[in-house]
Amino acid sequence: MADNTGEAPAKPQKEKAAKSGAGKKKAEPTGPAPKYKRTQLPRLRRQYDETVRGALSKEFNYSSSMEIPRVVKISLNMGLGRAAHEAKLIDSAVEELKQIAGQAPVVCKAKKDIANYKLRKGHKIGVMVTLRGERMWEFLDRLVSIALPRVRDFKGVSPKGFDGRGNYTLGLRDQLLFPEIDYMKVDKARGMNVSVVTTAKTDEEARMLLKSIGMPFRQ
Repeated sequence: MADNTGEAPAKPQKEKAAKSGAGKKKAEPTGPAPKYKRTQLPRLRRQYDETVRGALSKEFNYSSSMEIPRVVKISLNMGLGRAAHEAKLIDSAVEELKQIAGQAPVVCKAKKDIANYKLRKGHKIGVMVTLRGERMWEFLDRLVSIALPRVRDFKGVSPKGFDGRGNYTLGLRDQLLFPEIDYMKVDKARGMNVSVVTTAKTDEEARMLLKSIGMPFRQ
C-alpha cells in the first residue's frame, strides 16, 4: 500500500545492520603471541640485593661495591658411565635434568680411550647444564628451600666443598629430591654434582655469601 505522507519508506533493519558492519565476525590476530616481561626478580635475587650485599660489605669492609662477591653461575653434572653401552640412559638423564634445571642440557663425551672401563673416545658418558641469571637464582632457591630439606636425616651440607678460590660443589644422591621429577617415571636413581661459582676471592667470603642466601651448612 502506498505511503500518503510523501516520505520515503523506512529501510529494513536488516539492511541497516549490514551497512554498519554489525554482526560481522572480528578478524583473528595473527603472528606470534606477545612476549611478557617478568615483573618481579626471583626471591633470592631480591634477598641478595636488599640484605646480603649490605651484610657482606659491613663484614669484610669492601672499599667498592664491585668487590662484594656474587653468584655467577651454577653447573649441574650427571655422570653416566654405563651410558656408553646403554644409549637410553642418556635420553632419560637429558629429560630429567631438563625438568630440574628448566633448560636443555648438553651431552658430555669421553675425550680419550680408557681401556679399564671399556670406554672409547667420543662415547657419551654424562649430561650437564650451566645456569645463569634468573634461572640460576630460581634453581638455587628450589635447591636450598625444597630439595635439600627432603634429604633423609638431613643435617646440613658439608662446609668442606670449597675449592680454595671461592667456588663450592656438593653432591646429591638422586634426582627425586626435586619435585619436578615424577617418581613413577624414574627408571633408576641418578646422582649429580652441583657447582656454585662465585666472584669471592676466599672460601670464607664465599661461605658467608652462600650461607646468607640460605645454604644450610653443617655445624
